[in-house]
Formats: sequence, structure tokens, C-alpha cells
Amino acid sequence: MGFVEKNGLKYYTFELLEFEDLTQGIFCRQGGVSPNPWASLNLGGTVGDSRENVIENRRRIFDLIGRPVVSVFDVWQVHGKTVVSTTVPRPLDSAHQRADAILTDRSEVTLLMRFADCVPIFLYDPLRKAIGIVHAGWQGTVARIGREAVEAMRCQYGSNPANIHAGIGPSIGPDHYEIGEDVVKRVKTTFGVDANSVLRQADGKVFFDLWVANLLVLQQVGLKHIQISSVCTACNPQDWYSHRGEGGKTGRFGAILSLKSS
Repeated sequence: MGFVEKNGLKYYTFELLEFEDLTQGIFCRQGGVSPNPWASLNLGGTVGDSRENVIENRRRIFDLIGRPVVSVFDVWQVHGKTVVSTTVPRPLDSAHQRADAILTDRSEVTLLMRFADCVPIFLYDPLRKAIGIVHAGWQGTVARIGREAVEAMRCQYGSNPANIHAGIGPSIGPDHYEIGEDVVKRVKTTFGVDANSVLRQADGKVFFDLWVANLLVLQQVGLKHIQISSVCTACNPQDWYSHRGEGGKTGRFGAILSLKSS
């Protein structure tokens, strides 16, 4: 489907994930109440914006998709490879767990993660009715966080990777993601003979293709149904927060995934 605009908000959806029992959306930065440099639909609570603004922005998103805010399950994202599954929402007054992938098979739970260049990956098993969101920056990508999430779905829900549908969402593209020699070494260690397909060289610089890298990770664990949005956050600051493109002074956009009640 691509982009949807409604009630002043704009969000991206994957055509591959257009199922009647699924609510999905990666929300652009328009339609919120936050001032610059977080204008305006910022969901990041640790970037300097006020808590009141973040709460109001979250409310607007949940109202738009017709989900109660108290259904939210989110975590403190730490660029690791920990996967958390849940059967219940996170109480709004409770502390966040540390993780970079979240899973559920319960329709009363709305998964939420926050991004500003890192790769959002949506996972959905239409047979087992299980979903997940993955946060994959360069560290999570070389740690194969996508594989960890799929393996957790296999163990937790009995998912066959061949049945899982995946969407690789808006994130920093290979034309903007320059990396240093230390990261190059990590990429080569992880991807081996495939490293040349995820590392690009131009003008004496090396760039990391997070989209292809995560595609490979998912394919290697058995996924066959994968869509890449090919939307670069750094190229499109009018729509997306970009930590690198905006010099670190920016907000976080929200990615939402939930199962509808039958």
C-alpha cells in the first residue's frame, strides 16, 4: 500500500503485510505537538522533548489506529540481540525491559518500537498468528538480531520460517551510511563471503547496506516472503527522523504492529 495519510498523520505500510487481522504502521514525523528539533510526532522520551509531548503524540497514533494506549508493549532499545515475548501489555507506570526485538501472539497487545535511522523489521506468521518488531542498527544487524527473533518465534509459537512474512522498513540507506574500519571488520566477520554484497565503496569511503544485510540474515534463517521499503530516512527528512542526517538532534518515529481481535 505504501503511504497512508489520515487525520494529519502519515504512515507507511507494507503491501506484503496487508492481512485483515493485522494492524501495521511506521509513522512519519508529521501531525504531532513536539517543537523543533523534534517536530512533530516524536515518540522518543530520552531525546530532550517533554514527556507531555511524547504522551500526546503516542495518544494520537493509538487513536488513529483504534487501539487503547494501555495495550502498548515497548522496551528500552539498547542495540543488542535480546528478544522478549509477551502475553500482556506493559503497565504504563512500570520500567521498560532492555531488548531489541519484541514478540506476541495476543490481540490485546500492541507492539511499539522507536527509530531514527536503524532498521525496523516487521514479522508476521499468518498461520500461528504471531507478530514481532525488530530494531536493527549496525550492531544488531551484525549480531543477526533478525535471526534471533525468527528463532524465538519458532521456539515460542512453533513458527516455520518459510511461512513468516517480513517487512524491512524506512531506515538509513546505503548511500548515507558511511562506516569506519572497525565496523567494516565486524561486517566481514559476520557476513563472510557475502560481505561484498553489503559493503559499498565510493570516493575512498565505505558504506554499509543495512537493507541487504538484514535481507540476507532473514533469508539465511529460512524466510521466503520479504519486502524492503527502500525508503531512506536521511534522504527524506521531511518525513522521517534521521539521527545521522540531523546531527543527532532529532526525534524518534514510531513503528506499530498488532493483531486484531477475531
